[in-house]
Amino acid sequence: MSDLFQSAVVTGAGRGFGRAIAAALVAAGTDVVGIARDEEELRAVRDELGEGFTPVAADATGEALAQDVIREHRPGLLVLNAGATPHMAPVHEQTWETFSRNWHTDTRHVFTWVRAALREPLQPGSVVVAMSSGAALGGSPLSGGYASAKAAVRYIRGYAADEAQRAGLGIRFHALLPNMTPTGGVGSVAVDGYAARQGVDRDTFVAGREQPVLTPDQVAKAVMEVAQDPDSDAEYRVGGTGLRPIG
Repeated sequence: MSDLFQSAVVTGAGRGFGRAIAAALVAAGTDVVGIARDEEELRAVRDELGEGFTPVAADATGEALAQDVIREHRPGLLVLNAGATPHMAPVHEQTWETFSRNWHTDTRHVFTWVRAALREPLQPGSVVVAMSSGAALGGSPLSGGYASAKAAVRYIRGYAADEAQRAGLGIRFHALLPNMTPTGGVGSVAVDGYAARQGVDRDTFVAGREQPVLTPDQVAKAVMEVAQDPDSDAEYRVGGTGLRPIG
């Protein structure tokens, strides 16, 4: 890993994609500050990854947290992966509270960290990778506002990239849109919901999806590829076969 990425921040680092991303970064020699709400999960990641992983049990949407972590650790890479598991139900069976759940976590935390990255700012050459979702392109009728929350992540990335360019900050902003996968926490819940909606079992539903199935390790590999390539595209779909540029 480049000397620039001596330090990185990964939100949602306690499990799933975030844990795999943190592991890949530590293996490459990067010191990772991993943020998640569940202290026990973070402790398990620390036990697995060792001193290269610094756990911070906190709400990733906190503005003071983002500012303090950036000022203390001066990361060259931010991976904004935190998110809530959506309430799986059709729109008429949602409440506004369940429908808007992902706006208050996924979107808000990306806004918070992107804002801090621009205002501090991060050092020139730094990279911000925001995790959106394939649902931002195709919709997700059983997950309330999840798809629109993830679409907003794409807009925030674009706005931030424009502002970084206008100010000559030299910060790259990317968005990754992973396919739905049974190997991720959110994806596993979605697979169960859509399988039930179609009246098929879980294995049958997964077999009918794009193959091979996306894994957390492949998401981690995608983050590493984009972060290290100064000529990488702004946004990518991420599937079991790798990265596909959008636009």
